[in-house]
Amino acid sequence: MKKILIADDVEFNRDVLGEIFGEQYEILEAADGEEAIACIQENFEKLSLIFLDLIMPKQSGFDVLEYMKKYGYLELVPVIIITGEATYDTDVAAYEYGVADVIYKPFSRQVITRRALNIIELYEQRRNLALKLDETETELRQSRKKLEANTEFLINAFSSVVEFRSSMKAGLHIDKVRPMAKVLFHTWAALHKEFDYNEVDIALMVNAAALHDIGKLSIPDEILLKRGKLTPEEFKIMKTHTIRGCEILECFKQEMDDKDFYRYCYDICRYHHERYDGKGYPDRLKGDEIPVWAQIVSIAEVFDALVDSRCYRAPYAVDEAIRMIKAGECGTFSPELLECFEAAKFQLIAIAENDAR
Repeated sequence: MKKILIADDVEFNRDVLGEIFGEQYEILEAADGEEAIACIQENFEKLSLIFLDLIMPKQSGFDVLEYMKKYGYLELVPVIIITGEATYDTDVAAYEYGVADVIYKPFSRQVITRRALNIIELYEQRRNLALKLDETETELRQSRKKLEANTEFLINAFSSVVEFRSSMKAGLHIDKVRPMAKVLFHTWAALHKEFDYNEVDIALMVNAAALHDIGKLSIPDEILLKRGKLTPEEFKIMKTHTIRGCEILECFKQEMDDKDFYRYCYDICRYHHERYDGKGYPDRLKGDEIPVWAQIVSIAEVFDALVDSRCYRAPYAVDEAIRMIKAGECGTFSPELLECFEAAKFQLIAIAENDAR
């Protein structure tokens, strides 16, 4: 049964209000502010309303309101002030605390009943709405989490198809490029405060990194799986995987609700072989013309490619791979990106060596 607390040092007032609401509610009584606070502490989850006198011994009504405000009870339980001293200042002070109403003694039975029940109904509706909103928010979070899991599954599946076809080691390259890219994104963000991206943005970029080689699905087996050096003509065809990948992504553009995610996917897919000196492909972009997310995935992809075995060569030692990247033997990277790579070096090595075991 729901409860109403009547806090008033005058027993007659408590008796009158108790008689009015006693049939519908369990009545709790407090003769001073200390008793009122103790009663609120014990029963606030069941309280539908508090009638509160302002002038009481030990603790005043304002002391009770201060306590309720401090611990958040005023947002949960409506308070009607009952007072015999009607002044503008006390009314303003009470309403500033957030009380639901102020009623003056002596009060009319009909008026106080109607106003009290209206306030109780209003707070009940507000509580129910808040519960529904909480439930809806929980359902939305669960749906979003499920959608993210499904998206990640599809990305992993797509990238694994590429890896399986190109190297017969499904997902191994992606399983390292993604965490390496994540480390580099966070390191870059720490070094460059102007890189104003949050965890959600970085997560999108990391997922986009998994699709950087999707265009290899279009490369003929005799080129993709060739053991040994490609001829100039074969290499020309291999380089088209950047453009072909964007063409594949274009087919799914309308299905991607997140336009930022599509942009990251497109830029990383097309530009991860561009180089800072303009000698990359397919568009020979130079310097900051290359989106920073594509630059970051590029160096992660190169590092993993060096430390991993290929059908045409054995893996390089980690220290040698780092030396080659710094020396520009795998293409030119920006000084800022090399600084980021150096700062993240030990984390990248840990990822590489963990997968090597």
